[in-house]
Order: sequence, then C-alpha cells, then structure tokens
Amino acid sequence: MAVYTSNGKQLLDVEYDVLVEINDMLDGMRVISKDVRDDEYAVFMLQPNGNVCCYVFDEVFIIGRVSEFETLVEAAEAWKNNEI
Repeated sequence: MAVYTSNGKQLLDVEYDVLVEINDMLDGMRVISKDVRDDEYAVFMLQPNGNVCCYVFDEVFIIGRVSEFETLVEAAEAWKNNEI
C-alpha cells in the first residue's frame, strides 16, 4: 500500500511512470477500484462521509475529478459513459 498526495493538479513527489493502485491511499482516501481507458485511468476512492469520488489521471496529472457519488456502481457507470 502506497500513500500519495496531490495538489489538485498532479501527484506530488512521484515519478511519471507511477500508477495509483487499489488499496493505496490518495489525499487521505482509500482507493477501492481502478479502471483504464486509452491513455487515461480512473481511481475510485472512498471518502470519509461514505461517498465515492473519482480522479482521472493522465500519467501523474489529474485531468478530471468528480466527488459525491453515492455508490461505486454509480461512479463506475459515469466513467464508462464518458461522463467524467
């Protein structure tokens, strides 16, 4: 399990080939799922309030971020439907 922090735009203090994985911690939230599409990947994290948020990455750069999904299924469907 790795622990990462971001500045809202990119991961801090990491190499460009680093990928966030399931069970890693990112900005204080546990990564509970991950999916890849083309050159981007999405990580789904459990927020302290029980909701799910999603960060979309291109390498170490955060190119999208959506929070407050009620379930992981809802977040994953939004990702699959290109809504994130």
